Amino acid sequence: MKIGLVSLGCPKNLVDGEVMLGLASQAGHEITADASSADVIVVNTCAFIDRAKEESVDAILEMAQLKRAGGGKRLIVTGCLAERYRDELKAEIPEIDAVLGTGEVPDIVTAIGESAKGSESSRGSIGGGSAPMRLFRSQADLASLRTPEQVPPPSLRTPRTPRPPPTYLYDASTPRVTTTPRHYAYLKVAEGCDYTCAFCIIPTLRGAYRSRSEDSIVAEAEALAARGVRELLLISQDTTFFGIDRGERGALARLLRRLNTVPGLSWIRLLYLYPTTITDDVLDAMAESEHVCNYVDLPLQHASTEVLKRMRRPGTRKTYDALLDRIRRRVPDVTLRTTFIVGFPGETEGDVKDLADFVSDVGFHHVGVFTYSHEEGTRAFGLTDDVPTRVKALRRARIMELQQSIVERRRQAEVGTTVRLMVDGPSSESPLVWTARLEGQAPDIDSVVVLTECDPSTLVPGALVDARIVGATGYDLVAQPLPA
Repeated sequence: MKIGLVSLGCPKNLVDGEVMLGLASQAGHEITADASSADVIVVNTCAFIDRAKEESVDAILEMAQLKRAGGGKRLIVTGCLAERYRDELKAEIPEIDAVLGTGEVPDIVTAIGESAKGSESSRGSIGGGSAPMRLFRSQADLASLRTPEQVPPPSLRTPRTPRPPPTYLYDASTPRVTTTPRHYAYLKVAEGCDYTCAFCIIPTLRGAYRSRSEDSIVAEAEALAARGVRELLLISQDTTFFGIDRGERGALARLLRRLNTVPGLSWIRLLYLYPTTITDDVLDAMAESEHVCNYVDLPLQHASTEVLKRMRRPGTRKTYDALLDRIRRRVPDVTLRTTFIVGFPGETEGDVKDLADFVSDVGFHHVGVFTYSHEEGTRAFGLTDDVPTRVKALRRARIMELQQSIVERRRQAEVGTTVRLMVDGPSSESPLVWTARLEGQAPDIDSVVVLTECDPSTLVPGALVDARIVGATGYDLVAQPLPA
């Protein structure tokens, strides 16, 4: 059988999709990126906010239409939307043959329905060359396909009786087919979440926090590096909570120091850190380990003490300032990334001013801003969603405009400096123009460095090169590679 995957949502969801592809490959099935030739189409969904649910439903509807036209024998829906609305999806979209929740990843082979013979290696990559493989359509493409009638059916807006929480956790022996470019890969160090943030449904969809073993993570890292991965991105719902669920204090710092010795890895990047679990030993391991990026991805969500309290988030403006000062003292030249939510119930113009002052004072390198989505099943759903949609959008634009001005000033100051970059690959504009990233730029979510006057014969995706910054355009930098 030829298996195709549409994977939406976060990198954590992407890893689940890659594991399902690995299991299918191990069972003898063939992986394809051609929708018209796929026998089985798997849509791996997201359900974090309304927009994500709509995009997931759009993807399912598009693949259902393809199936009706003879483009596939089976349609399987997996991931967070499947975990949340299993029965409703099957009732509303009869083309769906199987629905697998977040804890049923190993059941993908049974859901496919039959196994082929002659299996080859179950661990591998379909990312191929210098650009990421886009299976069928990207999330942005799917968003553009929406039509007025393609909205979540009414019955998808109120979940039924909750199912038992998922407990599944993959390990180093689990087959996995990576779909990112060959030189970088995500590695999930834990699953689930124990926090009770008022706006978040993830603990319900993913279950309690559960860490993988240190040995399992190192073994997977070694296998990835042996296949050509040069940048490893460690992910979980709270990466700094790693090991704490098992009473293993200091586990993340020890893991970082071990990963730092894995041959072939150039960069090791931490994503999704939590304000209350960033300890000094983790910061010291980051600062002292050659291959661990000085990069802190810290979703703070807001800076108003009152809003944070209603969000059920720990911290205040004062404690955030102290945390950021501590990070900067212990990790020289650290890059700070954060995300915020505007429009949470009860948020006032004064709260937004507090947030704007915080962003201006701190000078984050990267900021993402989301508008609050009123989600059933969360603690905040009982609150009145009293900030109008238009006001939410205006508040988001205000913070983003402020952040853009901060970035533009920083970018201009960087012109003329010499930097070390990781090459990602050629751009679509010209073979002489490539994209690359600083240590302080994560793939897919941050800005990039545009390399001009390149010699394609000397550049390889994943290589580290020296370059001189010659300009800036918006969030991105422009650079020229220096002679080797």
